[in-house]
Amino acid sequence: MIVALVTDATACRLDEDIPLLRDALRTLGIASEPALWDDDAVAWSRFDLAVVRSPWDYFRRRDAFLDWADRVAPLVSLANPPDVLRWNTDKCYLADLAAAGVPIAPTTFVTPGTALEHVDLPDGDVVVKPAVSAGANDTERHPAGGRDAALAHIRRLIDGGRTAMVQPYLRAVDTAGETALLFFEGVYSHAIRKGPILRGGPVEMVEGLFAAEDISPRDPRPAERRLAERALDAVPGGRDQLLYARVDVVPDDRGTPCVLEMELTEPSVFLSHSNGAAERFAGAIAARLPESR
Repeated sequence: MIVALVTDATACRLDEDIPLLRDALRTLGIASEPALWDDDAVAWSRFDLAVVRSPWDYFRRRDAFLDWADRVAPLVSLANPPDVLRWNTDKCYLADLAAAGVPIAPTTFVTPGTALEHVDLPDGDVVVKPAVSAGANDTERHPAGGRDAALAHIRRLIDGGRTAMVQPYLRAVDTAGETALLFFEGVYSHAIRKGPILRGGPVEMVEGLFAAEDISPRDPRPAERRLAERALDAVPGGRDQLLYARVDVVPDDRGTPCVLEMELTEPSVFLSHSNGAAERFAGAIAARLPESR
């Protein structure tokens, strides 16, 4: 058995989960190796399973990434599968969660061609970001008095053919941070706390791929756990298709948890922050291999 851990050329050096996962798989007698999603020399059919791990540059070439997934899926079992990747790589999926009754951070989507005079900005600080993005790229926090700058950011995104997202800055993030809950094969594994990223001013980026993060272990509140479970159940096609999932939740202004993002494509899973997490992930992968069926 050999497993491809799908990544990109830069992320392959930065993804701290891959070495831990490879060690855990090796303990189970399963070989694995990183494979670059955009490397035409990769013979995908020689793998028994391809696990999408850290193609963190996908947002720059989403169409090419999705074409790759569609092309590879007939050659090797891909986890998570192409339909999930297509749904999850555009954050308009948040509207689907809301329609299913899952509380989300209040979000307005502004599509190309929208007149800015029709855009209502929330009171207080505002977050503007593209619907197709990752790692806080092109994400900015604008202060309450910065309406013109916020609108200029929206204009830049939609003039570039991108959908913009407008959200109020939820101030509880400054103290509580985000809670990221990790699931393998639909089963809760562990959680971490992410400290606030948008403190005002430029976001510190790591090699242009993702914002620097302050990570620590966390025991989620029961309400956060229930919310994450509801979000998983709302994924089109159901949670059974998900090898891995990360649900990021934050408190709203009333302290009630809401979904900020749902990471089903290339999330860091923070294996070093929970005893046994790498082994749990490796066990989930082993259960997907053909020999296990």
